[in-house]
Amino acid sequence: MQSTETLEELLSRPSAADIEALATLDGDILVLGAGGKMGPTLVQRAWRASQESGRPRQVFAVARSGAFPAGVRHIAADLLDPAAIQRLPDAPNIIYLVGRKFGSSGNEALTWATNAAVPVLVGARYPGARIVVLSTGNVYPFVAHDSGGATEATQPAPVGEYAQSALARERIFEYYAQAHSTKVAIMRLNYAVEPRYGVLVDIATKILNRTAIDLTMGYVNFIWQGDANSVCIRALQHCESPARVFNLTGTETHSVRSLAQQIGERLGLEPVFSGQEAETALLSSSASCRSVFGPPSMPVEVSIQLTLDWLGAGGTTLGKATHFETRSGRF
Repeated sequence: MQSTETLEELLSRPSAADIEALATLDGDILVLGAGGKMGPTLVQRAWRASQESGRPRQVFAVARSGAFPAGVRHIAADLLDPAAIQRLPDAPNIIYLVGRKFGSSGNEALTWATNAAVPVLVGARYPGARIVVLSTGNVYPFVAHDSGGATEATQPAPVGEYAQSALARERIFEYYAQAHSTKVAIMRLNYAVEPRYGVLVDIATKILNRTAIDLTMGYVNFIWQGDANSVCIRALQHCESPARVFNLTGTETHSVRSLAQQIGERLGLEPVFSGQEAETALLSSSASCRSVFGPPSMPVEVSIQLTLDWLGAGGTTLGKATHFETRSGRF
């Protein structure tokens, strides 16, 4: 894992299940918000799976900017512009990755516009589509660390304006599913990890920089980004009206202290901690998702080692901390 090309090839490598899903799915795929952390490799994975399925179709990547593989059609668009959304091509399959989290504090209006207004425009433009909506586990309340995590039946109780606006995004797509029979699958993600971004990078970076790791949010869930990409693509087969909700995360509840100790041991460094684990944390149960899509393919130990190999080789990161330790809801 010595180059960006090698890493992105791994993240975008389609599984047999991805290929099978696209072999049975009709129509082109439109990925909205394709320029973010997950978008580029998700788009590439969808395109590769399409090519290998024997039923190649057009994959559109809609983003203000970005580099996408040959074969993918990039459409530059500002999705806050209603006219831009009207100009988008028709497509029966939509993967909706549009969202704003970081920088929300101090610019709450833009966060609400992005997370709550754009879904209205998209829902009105594509009432007959299948829409997979990427959401967040932040819509849930904190739960006991030994509870196994919130389930899809847990009533949302978002903390802070980012999480509130994320729930608004869900509710708007639920409205279109109810009022217009739009088929929707909502994927509540926490958190995607890969060697350039995520909880593992955050912890490893703090250890390398001799920075204290805050243990107040002492427990986390995460999933390899390639596995998250795969589930989002295959979820196009499981869109329903009313909307269906899935918790998209790994199979385990991880202790932040234990993760840091494992990473520190591999780095040959002793982690520095601050604070004490609270009794509750932001955690989700992925049991329902696993029953439909199967377990993640990437073992946690391999995710850790790939991340440390990448950082040890001087690989660049995205420079965006997840702020997984935040309990205030301010991002």
